[in-house]
Order: sequence, then structure tokens, then C-alpha cells
Amino acid sequence: MPTAITAALALLLGVLLVQWLPALPPRWGTGLLLAVALLWLWRVPRGHVLAWLLLGGAWAAWCGDAAMQARLPRALEGRDVVVVGTLDDLPQQGMDASRFILRAQQATLDGAPIALRGRVTVSWYDDAPALRPCSRWRLLLRLKRPRGLLNPGGADSERSALERGIVATGYVRKDPANALLAAAPACVDGVRDAVARGIAARVPDPHDAALLQAFSVGDTRGLDAHDWEVARANGVSHLIAISGFHVGVAAVFGVWLALLLYALRPTLALRLPRAQAQAAAALLLATAYSALAGFGLPTVRTLLMIAVVALARCSRRAGSGAQSLALALIAMLLFDPLAVLAAGFWLSFVGVAFLMLCLQARGRGLRAFVHELSAGQLVMTVALLPLTLWFFGQASLLGALSNLLAVPFVSFAIVPCALLGMLLLGVCPPLAAPVLWLAAQLAHAQWWLLERMAGWPGAHWYLPAVQPWALLLALLGALWLFLPRGLPLRWFGALLLLPLVLPPRVQPAAGAFEVWVLDVGQGLAVLLRTQRHALVYDSGARYPSGFDLGEAVVLPSIHALGIRAVDMLLVSHGDNDHAGGAEAVATAFPQAQRLAGEPGRLALPARQCVAGQAWQWDGVRFQVISPQVLQSRVRGNDNSCVLLVTGASGARLLLTGDISARLEPQVAAALEPGAPPVLLVPHHGSHRSSSAAFIAALRPPLALVSAGWHNRFGHPRPEVLARYAEAQVPVFGTAQQGAMALDFPVHGPARRQLGWRLRQWRYWRE
Repeated sequence: MPTAITAALALLLGVLLVQWLPALPPRWGTGLLLAVALLWLWRVPRGHVLAWLLLGGAWAAWCGDAAMQARLPRALEGRDVVVVGTLDDLPQQGMDASRFILRAQQATLDGAPIALRGRVTVSWYDDAPALRPCSRWRLLLRLKRPRGLLNPGGADSERSALERGIVATGYVRKDPANALLAAAPACVDGVRDAVARGIAARVPDPHDAALLQAFSVGDTRGLDAHDWEVARANGVSHLIAISGFHVGVAAVFGVWLALLLYALRPTLALRLPRAQAQAAAALLLATAYSALAGFGLPTVRTLLMIAVVALARCSRRAGSGAQSLALALIAMLLFDPLAVLAAGFWLSFVGVAFLMLCLQARGRGLRAFVHELSAGQLVMTVALLPLTLWFFGQASLLGALSNLLAVPFVSFAIVPCALLGMLLLGVCPPLAAPVLWLAAQLAHAQWWLLERMAGWPGAHWYLPAVQPWALLLALLGALWLFLPRGLPLRWFGALLLLPLVLPPRVQPAAGAFEVWVLDVGQGLAVLLRTQRHALVYDSGARYPSGFDLGEAVVLPSIHALGIRAVDMLLVSHGDNDHAGGAEAVATAFPQAQRLAGEPGRLALPARQCVAGQAWQWDGVRFQVISPQVLQSRVRGNDNSCVLLVTGASGARLLLTGDISARLEPQVAAALEPGAPPVLLVPHHGSHRSSSAAFIAALRPPLALVSAGWHNRFGHPRPEVLARYAEAQVPVFGTAQQGAMALDFPVHGPARRQLGWRLRQWRYWRE
């Protein structure tokens, strides 16, 4: 195996091993290991594979520790900090706020300087001014450390924050001193913004303009949730923003421009050989186009490969594609080892590696090109299927067909028109309008087809959470399946995919049930499963920004847990933090029955939830305890639908919604004699609920509270926790545990599992 490939794999393995650590080693130890690895590579002629492995681990630990140390100090969370910095990337104007990334350069607290440097995600509510990339601002910010929701099948936003270099999140506080310090200078993001505004001014249809902005400069601000859903259904999300293939097309244009220049001025070859000029032109255009894409991971990977090939050509050295990919991987890991935390890193490098290993050259010409294009899409779809399911919990079985149609059309029709239109925007703006109009019409036609295909069977394919061993077997099976002809038992590779596509599904026994209190921040969402049925109790909030916890948390959790259908959606009452995500759940499972404590406040039809309603699923009994009768004079929280669930063992669960101490005696009196129920703490632990009498009447073996981390209401309130502590009731919360799971077996009491945040601890989690 060539040295570059061996070194790249060893370096990658060392970087990966660090990402599984629950805590990083001390900085002095990491520095010592880093010095040993460098000295080993420099002075010791043998054992370089181990040296590269050690270098990868030490360098990843050093960079990870530096990124964690750069985060906002915990003592400053919730404090108002004055920050001076410049706007990074493209600011986004939403319905409720402007959102942007501020690269902090200076920060003060009460006039004293504090150590805060790095990228801060900021929301500006209440009539934010126009924001331009690279402009410099002085802002009063309320900040906190990056912290996210942790659920089955959900995204790990804390890992994403580490990979993106986010040191804090916050919002702008009202302050007369908030001011623009310097207008936006000339910068790459400024050029991207100018091009995006130029496209919007010349393309009448806003959606066509948004698509063209994404294809041209990687500006996805104009795309909504439906657009991304269409992209995921077709497996073309990588094409929406500038992809690595597009950078390759730009490099080819550079080669053609050099050819044209040498054809017009043949004497240039006397000063600079044409091959070196072509390589330099390809690298120059690829770099410029990657900058317009914001240097995303797929574009950087392609740019590094082009740079390796260009430098080899300029130095008159030949190298294989595998060596170029290995050198690009080494360069990426040395520049940013935390890139392995991003899905794009794996989809990009693994996809290209599979193409190199599995595609055999079949001559030249149109027939060979069509074969490589069609076979390449099949290889990419099957090879990346395990990784797609691992990172996103879903895949598209239409991906090969959709990409077969979309990749050449986008790359050889839409992107060239967009590039020409961008060039004309700077050289001759009047001529840019017809070119951009043509590009927009092409994008419109492409999207029309993708929208139709998004409704075909197989567009959305969900599986339970992928296990690491199944992922490795599936990747090996995909490689085996597409190895060159002549190798024996190639079909055996398909068998290695079976643990991935047909995972074991463990269902509760008859009379047992399982419960997950999901981590939805300041809100509530509960999943409950019996042997053959499932119920969703509340669904989290939907915010004015469009972020929907029903779509972002509840649905991915349902799929990750292997729940194929929801039989009932029960919304306790109409408050947004309980009912906001209900529409997303109902849309995904239209066959589910719907009950609600306040159906009149919902955006979808539902039957009234009233005390006395009862049903049985698989030997598990469900009883509605409250409300007795819906009364307009009763405050909304006390209209909450209270549900009692009883398993075959007699173990019980009481879901209380947001009832207050005023209604708690009525709920306690309505409970039939039996085992003390596991209690979902009413109203997130508000001081107006969980009275001492209620706790004494129920005597719960444990209590669960769903509340946001450092929420503005202070839930659960200290006095409420004190009442539970006095009654010797252990309390567990989603803010500290993440999603919480409980098993109610056929025999014996309920068993609480370790919370999702603690189940797989990583050094980047708070």
C-alpha cells in the first residue's frame, strides 16, 4: 500500500479514536504526545504508521481542547456582555428575527475585558437593522454556552457547534449603544451577498431566484423546509448548495480558458509551458468558486484534490487518484481534525473513495462517459446509504435515479449559465439578466421534476437507529458488492447489508409498555409504545422562525426507535410548547386518532378529551382522568388532558400536562387505588403546581420533569424540587438527562434507563 494512503488512514484512525473519549487528556499530556509523534516522524525511520496514528490522536485532542476552552465561561452565562466583532457568513432575515454569526474580537463585562474570541451565533429581535456581511458592530448580547437537545435519532447540535467553531449563542439586548462601527469592506461573503442580491433583482420568481442563489453562491437563505424535504426525498441535498462536483466543473473551465488563451497567443508557451498554465488556471478558478461556496467541506475536499494534482503537474510529478485523495485527506485533517465530526466529511471522502475503487475505466467517448455517470450514481447511492442512515436516520431509494438526472443537468446546464451570469454581473450587468433568466428557467424545470419524484414510493425510507457494527458491515458489503468483475462471491456483499436494512426490532411484551420523555427544551413531548400500538402525548413547540420540534425531534425519535405507526396523538392543551408540533406529527401519521384538552385552540381537528374515556392496547389500560368538562372560565392549563397508563404488572404512569395546584386535588381523588404512579411533573415544575398535598397523595416512586436548560421561567422551581426532596421522591429532568426512557415490564416496577445525554458521553457535551 502506498505510503501516502497508509499515513492518511493511520492519521484518520488517530483522530477518530479521540472523538469517542468522554473527556480529553490534560493539555500538557497532549502536547507531550504531539512532540513525540513529530520527533518520531522526523528522526525514527521505522514505525511511521504508529507515528501517524499518535499524531492524529494528539493533534485532534489538542484542537478539541482548544475549541472547548474557547467557549464562553460558565460564569458568564445569562450575563449581558458587550461584544465587538464582524459579521461572518451571510446573515439571515427571518419572520421573527435576523440571525447571523458574529466573529467576536473584543468583549467586556461591566467595563472589564473578558476572554471571548471566536464565532457567536446571534439572534436580533425587534426590528433589527439591515445587516451586511463583514460589517463591524458593537452589540450588547445575552449569551450562553452551546447546548442542544439530545434525543433518539436527533441531531447533536453541541457536536456541530464544536465542528463549526461556535463558542457561544445568544441574542441582542436593547441598548442605545448598539451601533455599526464600520461598514462592510470588500470580502468574499460581501461578494456572495452582492451576487445573491443581483440574482434576486433580475429573476422575477422568488423561488427560482432562491434556487439559483443556492446553485451559484451557496446561499440557501431563500429555501424553506419544504425545499429541503424535496431535496432529501431525492437524495440531492449535496447539489442544492455548491457541491464538490461543481468545483470540478469550474476547474475544467479553467483548463478550457487556458487552452483558449494559448490558442490565441501560441507564443505564451515559450515563457510558460501550457500544461503548467492549465493546472494553475484550474486551481485558480476552483479556489475562487470554493470561496463563493463559503469553503464548505465538499468543496474544500475537491479543492484540495485539485491542488494536489495541480502541484504534481506543475512539478512534473505523476500521482494516482488514490494518492491524491489520501494527500487531500491528510491536508484536511492537519488543517482541521474536528472536520470528522461533520457528516459532509464522511459523505465526501467515502463517496469519492468508493468511486475510485469500484469504477473501472471503459475507454473514452460518450459511451464510456454515460457508463461512468450511471454506474457512478448507483455506486454512490448504495455506498453512501449506510452513512446517510447513520447521520440522518433516513435515506432515499430514488437517489440513484434522481442524481442520474440532476447531476449532469445541474453541472453542465444550470451551473455554467449561473457562472456566466455571475461573470456578467461584474462585467456588464445589463447582459446578465437574460443569462440569469435562462438559468432560472432551467432550475425551475429541474425542481418541477424533483417535486414530482419526491412523492414516489421509496422517496422517504426510515430505519431504526443504526448500530455501529451494522454500519461497518454495510460499508464492507457495499465495497464487496462493487469490486471489479471476476472476484468470487460478489453477491455475498448484499448479505452484509441485511443487518442494516432488516434490523432486529424488539417490541414490549403483551401487558408491558415503554415511555420516552423527549428533550424538547421548554415544552413537552412523550412517546409511549405497547406491543403493537404507539401514542404521542404532546409534541413540543413550533416557533415563529419555522423551527418545529414536532418535525425536528418527535418524528426523528419515532423513526429511530423503530415505531412504524402512531395510533393516537393526544395534545394535553393548546399552549404552543405542547401543541406547536402536533401538525407535523399529524401530517406524517394521518391515520392516528386525535384527542385534545382544548381542540378549539389547535390548527387541526381533534376530539375533545374528557374524563371517563378509556381504552386498552395489548393488555395496557389507558384512562383519561381530567378534564371533567371543558369550561371557558377555567384557565387553559387546567384544561390539560391528564392520562393514566396502567400495565399488566399494575405499575402506572400519570401524564399531567400543565395542571396547577388548583386542579391537583381533583386529579388525585380520581385515581383508583393501586400502585403509586410514576409522575410527569405538572407544568414543568412551576411554583403553581406540585403542591405538597398532591405529592403526598400520589407518593410517586420517581418524578420526571420536562424543561429547558436555564429557561427564563426558572423551571423546575427550587421550592418545587424541595417539596419532592422532602417527600423523598427522586426527580430527573430532560435539561440534565436529555431524553429519558422508562420500561414498564410485565412483572415488577418501572425501570428508568440512563438519559440520552449520559448514555454516550462525549467530551463536547455540556
